[in-house]
Amino acid sequence: MEPDTPLSPAVQRAITVSLCGGLVLVWLFDLAAHYDPQNRWSSWLTLVSGPLAAALLLPARRPGPEWRAGAAALGSLTLTVSLHAYARLNSGTWGLLETFALLVLLSRTARRVERPATAMTLSVALAAAVIALPLRWSTGPNISEYSFVLTFAVGGAAGLGCYLRLLDSRRAHAVTSVRHNERLELARELHDFVAHHVTGIIVHANAALMIQETSPEQIKPLLEGISRAGGETLDSMRRLVRVLREDDHQTTRPGQLLTELNRLVSAFAENGTTSALVIAPEVREIRVAPEVETSVHRVVQEALTNVRRHAHGADVVVRLELDSQGHLRVEARNAAPHTRATGPIGGRGGFGLVGLRERVEAVEGSLTSGRTADGGWCVSAAFPVLAAVEGSSA
Repeated sequence: MEPDTPLSPAVQRAITVSLCGGLVLVWLFDLAAHYDPQNRWSSWLTLVSGPLAAALLLPARRPGPEWRAGAAALGSLTLTVSLHAYARLNSGTWGLLETFALLVLLSRTARRVERPATAMTLSVALAAAVIALPLRWSTGPNISEYSFVLTFAVGGAAGLGCYLRLLDSRRAHAVTSVRHNERLELARELHDFVAHHVTGIIVHANAALMIQETSPEQIKPLLEGISRAGGETLDSMRRLVRVLREDDHQTTRPGQLLTELNRLVSAFAENGTTSALVIAPEVREIRVAPEVETSVHRVVQEALTNVRRHAHGADVVVRLELDSQGHLRVEARNAAPHTRATGPIGGRGGFGLVGLRERVEAVEGSLTSGRTADGGWCVSAAFPVLAAVEGSSA
């Protein structure tokens, strides 16, 4: 599974520095190409118009993409019309940096502006600004030729933006589908959870009826068990129903999580891969909700499945322990694969991680994943704990 997280600060800084360096080089090229000792006005405009347009490419939360695109299109068209209207200022101030910045803004607008009408209007304005750039030069036969060539650049930038917009839309629909399927699975498990608890309530109630006359002193523990089971049932229903209200199937049997995990890891090792299940002693003394048990099982199952697909032959260690905050920490870590995988270790689209995060957060847990220092992969999840098991020992 690929991590569905933003880029690290170091990577973001590297991208920003590289972008700024590239823009500066293009700007210096413009200055060298347009410098005219006899006409400093041309160099001055190139010095200003290009960097102003390029500044809108730098990462910043504000202004938004709509305002950036609108400001760039309006400023460029205003300058073009002014230079074309006054022949004495019409002295060749069309720079490569400004052209590049407008094309990138066109592609971003076509991709990121949410409202289609606004995206279409701003894209047309940016396209007109790029195609009209040659009008800043003195009138001549080459103006129409340069504008014709820029038309292809505009079409390529707009097409790229629309294509990326389509990919983003498909991914959004895929993520929605994964989350919807996960909620449906949680709904199916709701029946199992409630049935398990209600069965226990009925058994305790029948036992209390049978011994109410012969052993009245034993009724209190039974009533306490009924109360505890009823509370856990309500908690399970509230968590899962809350998820369902947001935008060949097997489940883990309640109370047998460690047995199921041992069976799962042992089955994975039958393929010749070294795998181990490490359970801290304190984990055997805790109680977790039934939906947490199935979520733990699902996390381990998904992690082992991805190791088999994308890191075949890699050693795997599944570890269960309590963290410093008293949460159940489940970690599945695999070493680097012996042979190069055909795809990323974590999968291609990251949708498995989306489903896992949806399930883990539904039971008030948290999920992280990422590449390890030795080239492997680690999936880690933290889950809430109900209480310690009565009468347990280390």
